Amino acid sequence: MANCALLLLFIASLFVNCSLALTLSLNLVHRFSDEAKSLWESRRTGNVSAKFWPPTNSLKYFQMLMDYDLKRRRLNIGSKYDVLFPSEGSQVIFFGNEFNWLHYTWIDLGTPSVPFLVALDVGSDLLWVPCDCIQCAPLSANYYSVLDRDLSEYNPALSSTSKHLFCGHQLCAWSTTCKSANDPCTYKRDYYSDNTSTSGFMIEDKLQLTSFSKHGTHSLLQASVVFGCGRKQSGSYLDGAAPDGVMGLGPGNISVPTLLAQEGLVRNTFSLCFDNNGSGRILFGDDGPATQQTTQFLPLFGEFAAYFIGVESFCVGSSCLQRSGFQALVDSGSSFTYLPAEVYKKIVFEFDKQVKVNATRIVLRELPWNYCYNISTLVSFNIPSMQLVFPLNQIFIHDPVYVLPANQGYKVFCLTLEETDEDYGVIGQNLMVGYRMVFDRENLKLGWSKSKCLDINSSTTEHAKPPSNNGNAKSPIALPPTNRQAIAPTAARTSSKSSLSASHFSPLLLLLLAAFLVACWIC
Repeated sequence: MANCALLLLFIASLFVNCSLALTLSLNLVHRFSDEAKSLWESRRTGNVSAKFWPPTNSLKYFQMLMDYDLKRRRLNIGSKYDVLFPSEGSQVIFFGNEFNWLHYTWIDLGTPSVPFLVALDVGSDLLWVPCDCIQCAPLSANYYSVLDRDLSEYNPALSSTSKHLFCGHQLCAWSTTCKSANDPCTYKRDYYSDNTSTSGFMIEDKLQLTSFSKHGTHSLLQASVVFGCGRKQSGSYLDGAAPDGVMGLGPGNISVPTLLAQEGLVRNTFSLCFDNNGSGRILFGDDGPATQQTTQFLPLFGEFAAYFIGVESFCVGSSCLQRSGFQALVDSGSSFTYLPAEVYKKIVFEFDKQVKVNATRIVLRELPWNYCYNISTLVSFNIPSMQLVFPLNQIFIHDPVYVLPANQGYKVFCLTLEETDEDYGVIGQNLMVGYRMVFDRENLKLGWSKSKCLDINSSTTEHAKPPSNNGNAKSPIALPPTNRQAIAPTAARTSSKSSLSASHFSPLLLLLLAAFLVACWIC
């Protein structure tokens, strides 16, 4: 018995010594320490402004620490409001081809407030509006056939709450033109289609919002946001797409949903809903119904820089295709849906096989789609629906088909899926119609549920309507070219985080642990 005790004591001492030898240590660096300041300066050019790095134990030093504490408390105790939406209403408006098939909403910026009709884009982070224009789209309502009021141009000098962002600001870390912390924070964003871009400088000002509580009460409030003063636009932004600006709703630190959540105003989530009439709504803080289906967002090179999801398989009608899985970017800035080449070929082959039983494939050169069909109105025929299957058997069902009005006893329909050379797909607006799409950034998941997209204030939809065409769906002959009106996903940087783990055991340590357990059993 004494020998067992000595054996146990010896093994235990080896176990403790080996464990101590493998102990990992980390340096704790204070937020405003000299070491942290040096690290910050090494990643930028020039010294850090005292405005953003106060002297130790100064009044500004303690004020900034208090601000950070308050932000952390807001995250812990929850948000101040249930739901927020723009002060002009939660309505989302669709104008068809007039504004490049994108969805828009009215927002108010500045003090006094100025209205802007901004395109909604979950594929980018930046909010920008035309401002101190050098090269901007026409803003007169007379230039467009669907507007009843002029569009606006932002002037920082006319807003009492406007502030210029400088290079030393933490939200200007991505700027490539900074030479010192006191330089203006400039930006230039290049987009996917038609050499489209916007450039200018960054501004901080107030976004006017309305809150909505579970008890049905409303209140007006202001939130600080940063946005681009777009002095010079190019490409599609001069030719009908988003003439009055874009509101990026991506996961980046300068997007409006991020800033609202950081201020503790709402949960870090929002929803978009596009109804079948071409309108819809946007709600900040909305986490969707309990019955919604969900799938997790996927990281891109270790970062959640865009809303990527993983599709396990694609079904056409009742036929689920083998090896049809792919990753996809969810992007409301893309009018249509794009699939990787191999997946696209399988889907259109199966779709064509199913519909050609009753329909005849035709070529319409004035349309951008390759798979269009003609069918007699006397034939009873259901167009196959599409199903995207996600992990845990979560299913997203839609009919990505455009049906033209019947003519001379025949109707024409086209499959509105497109092929892309990229190795990932893009889920665009045409697959989101009829769904309440919830971008839950707190839990890193996408939610969806069938919805009529009713206005939050009423039981009936009261959205601004797109231009009518004598009661018929608008002909897509004037559709944009096949290259999508999409904003490219943010380029993610490869993470340089260490892969060391304090829970990693060496083989020797595991062997000693096994010997220890055997000794205990013997004794």
